[in-house]
Formats: sequence, structure tokens, C-alpha cells
Amino acid sequence: MEQFFDKGLAQFTYAILFNKKLILIDPARDARPFYDYAAAQKATIVGIIETHPHADFISSHAEIQRKTGGKIYVSEKLNAQYPHQPVKEGDRIPLTEKVQLRIIETPGHSPDSISVILQENGTDRVVFTGDALLFGDVGRPDLREYGSNENEQRTYLAKALYHTLNEKYAPLNNEVIVYPTHGAGSLCGTAIRNVTSSTIGYEKQNNHAFHHATEAAFVSALLKELPFIPGYFPYDVELNRSGAADLKENITKVRSFPVNHPVPHNATVVDIRSRDVYQHSYYTNALNVPDGGKFETWLGTVIPPSQKFYVIGQDNSALDVAIKKLAKIGYETNIEGVFIYDLKKEIPTFLDGKPFKLKDAGKYTIIDVRNPNEYKAGKLIASAVNIPLPYLGKRLSAVPTDKPVVVHCASGYRSAIAASILRKQYPGLQILDLGEAIYQIQKEEAPDTK
Repeated sequence: MEQFFDKGLAQFTYAILFNKKLILIDPARDARPFYDYAAAQKATIVGIIETHPHADFISSHAEIQRKTGGKIYVSEKLNAQYPHQPVKEGDRIPLTEKVQLRIIETPGHSPDSISVILQENGTDRVVFTGDALLFGDVGRPDLREYGSNENEQRTYLAKALYHTLNEKYAPLNNEVIVYPTHGAGSLCGTAIRNVTSSTIGYEKQNNHAFHHATEAAFVSALLKELPFIPGYFPYDVELNRSGAADLKENITKVRSFPVNHPVPHNATVVDIRSRDVYQHSYYTNALNVPDGGKFETWLGTVIPPSQKFYVIGQDNSALDVAIKKLAKIGYETNIEGVFIYDLKKEIPTFLDGKPFKLKDAGKYTIIDVRNPNEYKAGKLIASAVNIPLPYLGKRLSAVPTDKPVVVHCASGYRSAIAASILRKQYPGLQILDLGEAIYQIQKEEAPDTK
């Protein structure tokens, strides 16, 4: 078995090798590593298993099927729109005379989740859990909500997950190895451990989700203070259900324009350059989403999947990387074009060129764009108003405009995005991004936990 990892989305893909054949489980959008692995093993990809239609990334299952003829196995409850083999509880996929895969239905993270148990000589060895059981955590039950009954839907799935844990996973032998589809940093869970494998025994002993005596207690704990849901998640679920186009075919269609290319008035422009470069080479009204570890997640949070946009960067290499990252969430078709931008235009980083001091906080409106749980754990600036970045676009009217605005987060990344959103909305208002200066502020003022 080979494990592949996409750090940006904290996503695992698994390849099961047998008799010069391969079955892939939850393959990432870029299928090249899997083709390369198959070639190195002189193996043929004969199957792809999707544990559920993923919300945070686009799978390459449909592309791999078109290129290799491999059969796609998905839950019969998924309503997949591509050629597939529907599976249900108890179905088996034989690999060799001694080894087979057994399907178990494990709803909770989604209504159509399945897990895959690898058996050898009738003994369970490994369970691929998708996003139902994670390292030290379980999958969120609120990522498949449509319509007006969101609370009812998440409660229903949370109850299903309780029974999945206790009736499907708990009876497995303690020695069974656990391989989920997401690791630490993924928004598909809330407290995922930073490891690459576990066992059923370890999870039963240490995973908080196994330690609730009743369904009601489990549901209450699971639904408490769930993180935000990036806006692109429902879009990705449906694109995975229908099957995405080939990656290479789509990214080669993205147009590349000359340096400093003019774009139509009112076009949305995403600047992927660092905060410092952005501030000295300001593209008016551009949304600054610096390329970084969670670039694709944050862009998919602040830009809806229905919106088209241009991308500007410092060089062609950076633009190529950004296109591929955006393709991981299915946004490559949203890109109107890309180009290098290097014109000089300064924007003020501090009021009157002077560094922000806590003693002057009353002269500003302070916006803290950290998540609610971070803000609740302690204010970094006592007078700050909390408007989390994922909700800023819908709460712009809540930002007071009678004073200059100072924006901060915990490290400077989210505040760069937020400040650019506010500059576009309020072009006549002075918007100041504290950036990494927040580290110095934290030294000046102990957190206020009131």
C-alpha cells in the first residue's frame, strides 16, 4: 500500500498494489503521481474507490476512469453521474485468493459515506475510513447542508455518525490500521492529530468521539462551535458527484496575458503576491490572497464558485503554481486569465507613516478577523470588534467607517485578505493591515479573556 499526501489540503490518497494491478482510494485532482507510481510498479490501474463525494477537493476519479478504463466504486446512495459500480454494506472486491476489500456503510460525515476494509485470509487488517473516522477526531456532519433545514440535517448526520462509530468501527479488532482521507489541518474535522496512521485500538482509547455514553451527549458535543464552511464546499460536492474534466485539458485553456495587462472595469482581480509586494505594487481594488499553505482554501472561502476572476503574480512560475492549486478545488475554469504585474504604487501601511501603538487604539476602528473560537480564547487588542474573515464579505455594513480601520488576525495572512476586501468596498477610507506587527502587539498587551 502506498500513501500520497497533499499538504495544502491535508488530503491522503491510497494505492493498493496487487498482482501488478492498482486500486486507488480517494485520488487527488492531479493524477500524475498515481500514473507515475503505476508505471514504476509496472502495474495497471483497475479500480478507483470514492468513499464519498468530497467537499474540500476535486477528485480525479472520473479522469482516471477515462484514461485507464478502471472501474469506479461508490455508494449506491451517492447518485453518481458518471459510469460506476454501486456498492453497499457487505459487498466485496476480490484482489487475490487471500486478499479482498469489504465495503461497510459509514454515514455521518455524509449520508453516502463508505469505508473499505482490507482483509487477508479473512482477517481485517486495514480500514480506509474516508472522512468518517479521522485521527483523534471524526468528520464534520455539517458539510452537506442544502435548503432551509440545516440544523435538522446536521443533527440527523451526527446521530448517524454516533451509530457508525459504535456499530461499525468499535467492533473491529484493536490492531486494525486506520487510514482516513484527511489529516491535521483539514476543515473536514475540528481536532485532527498530526499523524499518518493509527489503529482502531488507539482511536477507541484516545479519540474523544468514542467517549460519549449516549447519542444525545455525542450529538451535543459534535455540533458545538463548528468551524466555518468555505463557500466552495457545496460546489465541489456536486462537481465530484458529476465527475470533473481532465486536469491538463482545463489548465491549458487558462489564458496568459502580457505583463501589466489591462482588464475590464469592475473585473475581479486576485493578487497572489506577498503582502509586502502587494503594498508596494498595489493593483487598485485587487483582492490580495498571498500564495501560501492554505491558499486554495482561503480563496475558495472569499470568492464564490460562480465568480470569474483574473490572477496576477510576480512571475510565470508563481502563476503556474496558483493555477494548479486552484484546480484542486475546481476553480481553474473560473480564471479569466493570468499575468505578471510589476507597476509601482504605494499604499500606506500605517496612519501618517507611524507604527500603530496600543495607546492610540481609540483613533481607529479595530477589526479582528480571527475565527470566533480564537477571539473567545482572548482578545489581542481589547477594543477590537470580531468579524471573522469567512463572514466579512457578508458583514461589510457592520464595519464602522467614521475612523480609519486597522485589521489584524493572528499572523498577518488573513488580515492581508481582509484589508484588501475592505479597500475595495471603501476606497475613500484608510484601511491599515497590521500584518506581522500583531506579534509585537501581543507582547505589549496580555490577552483579555473577558
